[in-house]
Amino acid sequence: MFDLPDCQYCRKDQRLHDLMIEIAPMSASTLYLFKEQSHRGRCVVAYNGHINELFELPDAELIRFTQDVARAARAIKTAVNAKKINYGAYSDKLPHLHMHLVPKFEGGIAWGAPFEMMPAHKQFLAERDYAALIQSIKAQL
Repeated sequence: MFDLPDCQYCRKDQRLHDLMIEIAPMSASTLYLFKEQSHRGRCVVAYNGHINELFELPDAELIRFTQDVARAARAIKTAVNAKKINYGAYSDKLPHLHMHLVPKFEGGIAWGAPFEMMPAHKQFLAERDYAALIQSIKAQL
């Protein structure tokens, strides 16, 4: 029997559910809403296979993944009326290919600067507000 790597994205276990809510499966990845919402609409696009680097993807998969990222970014930007989407692909501590999509608002938090992965002043939403935000994003996919 195949054993999954000890990875929250592969196992879709409590570690993942503590941080994110699944929005939708995509072509080569899955779109998640970050529970911490200091940047309204912040999401992650996680590749469905367990790799760590973009260059590890065969060309066809690289195209599918980057198309997923672009499609998700467009949906998020429209859903929350962001001025800009910032992109972050780190995975130093979590070796699984994933892209942070962080809406930025002119005059808002970290405008003109890099976003903080784990901001000091965290913002969490009520369940109904997460649901409404997810519906807004899904409607734009």
